[in-house]
Parts: sequence; structure tokens; C-alpha cells
Amino acid sequence: MEHALPGQTRGPHPVPGALPAEAAGRCVAAMAAEQRRELGRLSALAVYRRVAGPGRMERRRRGAPLPAGRKRAKARPKRDRAGGGGSEPETPPQQPPQQPPPAAPPSRVELPVEVPVEVPVEPRPGAAAAGPDAKPRGGPAAMPGGPRQAGEDGGGVSGLLRRLARLEDSRQRAAELFRWLLAPVAPAEFLGRHWERAPLLVRRGDPGYYAGLFSTADFDAALRRGEVHFGTHLDVTSYAEGVRETHNPSGRALPAVVWDFYQNGCSLRLLCPQAFSPTVWHFLSILQEQFGSMAGANTYLTPPNTQGFAPHYDDIEAFVLQLEGKKHWRVYSPRTDSEVLPQFSSANLTQAELGEPVLETVLEAGDLLYFPRGFIHQGNCLPDAHSLHITVSSYQRNSWGDFLEKLLPAALQMALEEDVEFRRGLPMDYLRYMGVANSDTVDARRTAFVEKVQSLIKKLVDYAPIDAAVDQRAKSFLHDCLPPVLTQSEKVQSVYGFPARWQDGGPCNVDILITKDTEVRLLRHGIVRLCNEESGVMLYYTTENSRVYHKEEPKFLELDPEYTDSIEFLLSSYPNHVSVDNLPCETLEEKISLATLLFEKGILITKKPLAQV
Repeated sequence: MEHALPGQTRGPHPVPGALPAEAAGRCVAAMAAEQRRELGRLSALAVYRRVAGPGRMERRRRGAPLPAGRKRAKARPKRDRAGGGGSEPETPPQQPPQQPPPAAPPSRVELPVEVPVEVPVEPRPGAAAAGPDAKPRGGPAAMPGGPRQAGEDGGGVSGLLRRLARLEDSRQRAAELFRWLLAPVAPAEFLGRHWERAPLLVRRGDPGYYAGLFSTADFDAALRRGEVHFGTHLDVTSYAEGVRETHNPSGRALPAVVWDFYQNGCSLRLLCPQAFSPTVWHFLSILQEQFGSMAGANTYLTPPNTQGFAPHYDDIEAFVLQLEGKKHWRVYSPRTDSEVLPQFSSANLTQAELGEPVLETVLEAGDLLYFPRGFIHQGNCLPDAHSLHITVSSYQRNSWGDFLEKLLPAALQMALEEDVEFRRGLPMDYLRYMGVANSDTVDARRTAFVEKVQSLIKKLVDYAPIDAAVDQRAKSFLHDCLPPVLTQSEKVQSVYGFPARWQDGGPCNVDILITKDTEVRLLRHGIVRLCNEESGVMLYYTTENSRVYHKEEPKFLELDPEYTDSIEFLLSSYPNHVSVDNLPCETLEEKISLATLLFEKGILITKKPLAQV
């Protein structure tokens, strides 16, 4: 018998032998109540399957990861043309030294050649030896970890960031963070033997190594703040019997719904955790300067005895940091030459397409797994533990080929403007002997045509504006960048700590009194880039970027050319402070005007606070 759901109307046709109307009404009401009770027992996953139907149960191809007015400075800088405002760079929250995170539900991130190489390393005294579950096949080395230097700052990521804050040079901070990420493997060894070549497994035997970076408690807090939305920030996924499915409802990701999905075997991928976690933001904002390329992240929380994603390869360099629990990983070499360092991620692959893994291991809290783009990978949870990991990624579309995509069109444009040989007409009859249909034809005209093309391509190199193309790549990178995170002392010395306020019926402490004796420096070495463009000299900067990828338009100031020497002087002087009077501008008024503008945009900080309250 077909039952009508609550709210549906049944047809008016009488049924032979039907109950009286009153009894029938009671029967329908009882069935409706039973259906409501049944729905009440359904999990979020079951409800989604009922409502969405097969058409919404998407078998996803993997796409590219997320992986989201201007000012003009003339001789007297005016504020009528500048990039739009963004979020204020924040000061990292003061946190006490943290203990290793308790066991709780987990998470993970997708990131973004040679055959894996074997790197034998003698275990250091006191280091944890690789366990029996680490089974490298074909060479990726398991590197034993050494003890952490915690000291008075505490251990884990929180203590690390406090130690890095005492380094004056942002480039040194980035290098030290990279060294810590790989420890005990030296960065030079990693770059020479593994980067873009082979996986690396670091087993540390230290569950608290990443303490304070991100936890399931942080995941839950983000959900409870009501800022997370399905699809935009969070993916609910499953992989079973060879089928990868995404189960995203629409709207806000409420804790009751999200944790019900998890409880019913679904993995949770939090996209852009840096938008919700100040610590992840701080971590990535330092690391991006080391890579010279966007540093992104996702977190993955996977229930015990499940797998959330199909085997696939990515278009990024991936650093998997195991935060909680443990996860079984298998990594496979690229199958063909075309899959070595690919430009784009793969579709979901089947188990039959994989072959034998070159690395199979179980990551535990504190461990690191790196694999280059193009290496196929899959991870599943064991029956006895959940897994939470964060994948830090970089180098998406950051190859020589991507650079040439910027360079060659510009070179051709310059050649067309400056060399008449590039503007001469093609032979009138070239269509008769050129083209695929004529490719096997022996003809002197074909030979001459090909030699002419080769000659023009060689000449094209002479017109290639290599430095200008690099500047355009840097401009794109600065748009990708996270805004800097200020230390407490930096905030006091910047516009973000300036004490302007409303008090006693009016504004006070408003004037920014920069003088010729004020000592200034760039906030970070990598926060600005000068670019010569058709419309003028542009200074791109990151201090007003958003924590959400590309939420803001690129930020820039348009400068008169006479200010370029001052910007270059500030860059070459970094991290030392210089007096405003030493800026190579023509007049003192111009020096103070430029310094004031850069201070107001958060680009410059002073050696001493400009105002005391």
C-alpha cells in the first residue's frame, strides 16, 4: 500500500471496502506519525541520500584545489587611488604552552620526478626507531626524529611560533620554520634528494610535535561559531566499494549535522583552515615566504575503519602532518612520463589502475609524509583509531612552463613592435605546401618555411622581458598570499597599534607624526613588489589581503617613478631600520609623505612607537 507523506494529498477516488472517513483519517495520522518517528531515527547521511537522490550523489572528479579605489603617491602622496581595504593583520593570540592534544575525532588536506630514492640515516641517540608498520618499497626513507627544543617557550607549534617571533628577519623565520617542518632531515638534503623527486617519511615518535597547530577541538569550535558552510568550507565525503561520493547538504554546517555524518562513517574535509584558525594562518603566512609560492592547507578528519577519498594524484607538493590518531597510507609512483609533475590533478582512480605502492606506512601523531605532485596516494583509517591530519601544499602552477606562459606573449609583443622581420607577411602560397596533409612532402619551400620559423623563435629570446615577467608572477603571488600576522611588539610599532580613538567627545591621538628622524623598516621583506606596468609604477602589497583566498582584489599603490629608489632602498636595508631622512627622495616633504603613506598601509613599522598612551 502506498503511504502519503505528511503534507501530501491523496486522490479523491473511493476505494472498495474502504474504512469510514473518521477511521481512515486516524489510520493516515498514525502512518504519518510513524513516518515522523522513522525520520527521527535516520542519520544525516540517510536523510541526505533520501532527499538528494542518485542525481546528487556526485562521483567527483578532482579539480584544482582552492585549494579564495587605489592610492597614488606623487611628490605629495594623495589618497585618491589605491587598492581597496582589507582585513587588519592580526596579532597572534597569547596562548600558554600546550600539552599534546587529547585523542578525538580527525581531519586531512589535499595538496598539491624521479623514482623514489633511498636515504639511509643513522638514528640519533634518543630518537624513536621506525616501527614495524613502516614498509618502504623501493626506497623512500623513514627518518627518525630527535628531541624538540622547547625551553621557556614551551613545545609544539605554539612554542615554535613564539621562538620565531624573536627573529627580526622574516626570511630567517621562514627558513627556520621549514627546517623545523622537515627535522631531522636537513633542508639541503631534502631539496636535493626528495623535492619534486621522491616521497619522504619522517617518523618522530613524538605525538606532541604539532601540538597547538590544529585539533578536533578547534574543528568543533569553528563549527560552533557558525562560520562554516557545506561546500564552501566543508566537504562531507566517503569512499566505499570503489565509489567516491560527496554528501554536502546546502547551508551552514551545524555541529549536530556534521558530527552525525562523521558518526555514520563520513570523512570531513575542512577547506582553508587558516580562515578559522589563527595558528594555521600564522604558520602558513611564515612558510609562504620560504616557498615564494602560495602555501595552502586543508584538514581531514576520518572516522575509524573508513576511507574518505579515492586514489588520485595532485598538482601540488604535499606535506601531510599527522595531528591526531593514525592513518594507513599508500603512495605510488607516476604511471607515465606525462604524469610526472603534472599541471593538473587527476580524476579519481580505481584500485586496478595503481600497481604496487612505493611506500606503505601508518602515520602516527607527530609524523610527516611528503610526496611530490603526480604521486598517486590514498589513506584509510585503521579500525582502532580516527585520524586528523593537515596537508600543507605549495607550488601549484609554479613551473618553468607556467613562467613561460607569461613571458612568451610579452616577448612576441615586443618583437612585433621593434623588429620588422616579425611583421613581414607569410608567403602567398604557404597553404599549398604546409599543414599536416603535406607533412611528408619533400619540398624546398617547406624546408625554408620551417627554417624561417626557427630563426624567428631564436630571435624572440632577445626580446624576452624576463625581469618584467618575474614581476608579474610575483604580483600574482602577492595576491595569493595570506596577510602577515603581527607579533605584539610589531603591532605597537605599526598603524594597527596606533592609539587613535574617540574620547571625551572627540577623536584624540589621531595625528601620525613621522619626522625626518623617525626610524622605519618594512614589516616583512616579502610583503611588497614593484612592477612597471603600462599605466605606471605599481607597488603591490599583502597587508590588506584576506585570510580567505582571493576574497579581496590585489592591493597596490600607484607611485611616481621618483619613488622607486626609496622602495628599493627599504628592501635592501631590511631588516635594519633607516631614518626617514635617508630615503632617497628629492625633498624632506616627499620623504615624510612617502613614509607616512606606507605606514598607514601597514607596510612600514617604526623602531619606537609613534605615540604613547
